[in-house]
Amino acid sequence: MDCSGCALKIEDAVEQLGGAQDIQANYKTQTLELRLDEATTPRTALEEKIRGLGYGVAPLA
Repeated sequence: MDCSGCALKIEDAVEQLGGAQDIQANYKTQTLELRLDEATTPRTALEEKIRGLGYGVAPLA
């Protein structure tokens, strides 16, 4: 993510998947925080959506 527009793009895409709440992308820290109902949207679907936008995905330790 390079700017707040990138963060908004990710937030909007994740919101469209459903099953995600409290979505907050932060371009300064290069992070995405959310609550995910994996019964509705599996983590793999979330990761694929983000990668499809051209961004990398890595879990936080």
